[in-house]
Amino acid sequence: MHRSLFVTSGGGREAQLKHTGLRPGWTTGACATAATTAAYTALLTGDFPDPVTITLPKGQTPAFALTAESLEGATAMAAVVKDAGDDPDVTHGAVIRSTVRLLPPGSGVVFRAGEGVGTVTLPGLPLDVGEPAINPVPRKLMREHVAAVAAAHGAPGDVEITVSVDNGAEIARSTWNPRIGILGGLSILGTTGVVVPYSCSAWIDSIRRGVDVARAGGLTHVAGCTGSTSERTVGEIYDLPEIALLDMGDFAGAVLKYIRRHPVDRLTICGGFAKLSKLAAGHLDLHSARSQVDKGFLADLARTGGASEALAEEIAGANTGLAALRLCEAADVPLGDLVAARARDEALAVLRGAPVAVDVICIDRAGTVVGRSEAAGPGTPGSGTAGPGTAGPGA
Repeated sequence: MHRSLFVTSGGGREAQLKHTGLRPGWTTGACATAATTAAYTALLTGDFPDPVTITLPKGQTPAFALTAESLEGATAMAAVVKDAGDDPDVTHGAVIRSTVRLLPPGSGVVFRAGEGVGTVTLPGLPLDVGEPAINPVPRKLMREHVAAVAAAHGAPGDVEITVSVDNGAEIARSTWNPRIGILGGLSILGTTGVVVPYSCSAWIDSIRRGVDVARAGGLTHVAGCTGSTSERTVGEIYDLPEIALLDMGDFAGAVLKYIRRHPVDRLTICGGFAKLSKLAAGHLDLHSARSQVDKGFLADLARTGGASEALAEEIAGANTGLAALRLCEAADVPLGDLVAARARDEALAVLRGAPVAVDVICIDRAGTVVGRSEAAGPGTPGSGTAGPGTAGPGA
């Protein structure tokens, strides 16, 4: 596999990564810019620069080896293999191609979606419906590099850029694209051009775009879900369309903070009991590496629901959150409902009075509802809990 070369002055976030042993990589937008630069240079000079060097928004100057090239008349194609470094990116190893065609002077720079690059079909994204899914920053980066190459060779810089990704339509099935209305392939993404290993930015950006698309589609009720089982459960309970289901994973805080700035009438949070017990305890990042189930907290919560001191001690010593829940179920203590209600209240605290009603549904691994809160928030009458199988106000 061809590797891109990391050429930079050092320092910043990339330097910090050296201490982790993790290698950064490059976004699809950076790869498309490199391929575009090489193809346009070949059109003007007859030669493909290989490797081709580009300048990213923060000043890094990576060089990319070409994995394919062709030149015929007024059209040139160059391709690079995306290297995502040590990040588990689904597009790692994908071949990003740019086909550049000369246009008459005054035409400007025109972008097209080639094979494996999606097209926007729903409003709410930073691109108009019908546009190729090449995001604004990669477009700007490609325009800047086309202008620089044109200036260096006395050319007008009017070109059509068609970006394609080998097997992109298949890869896109593992992304949010179909859900948010990007059909036919992948998006060409990137704000800095650098993929930071195991960063949260891509997932959180997908959450934000999901909220945007739901709002643009006129939806007033969305659901933040921790996984596919919770998506299925909340979808069945409320008969929500797919674009209303936000795959928030562990990033509860990201959902809440974005919806605080971009409100919807109703937010349902649905997830596993153990994860949502972390939210109930005040954690906004639910990943096991960054927050743990606090059995002492669960014991205290169970006491408020009538648990005896002996039961509370058992809960505090339980191996898992689910084990604590089962102890309470056997004793008829509604720990699931108590966790749901407390998680809802924590969510409302993050929303800071935004006009959003919130309810929470806790499930077990099979998708069975084990706890549920009423909806509460501005415009809803009070708070409290609703037992499993009840919908609560405003359902």
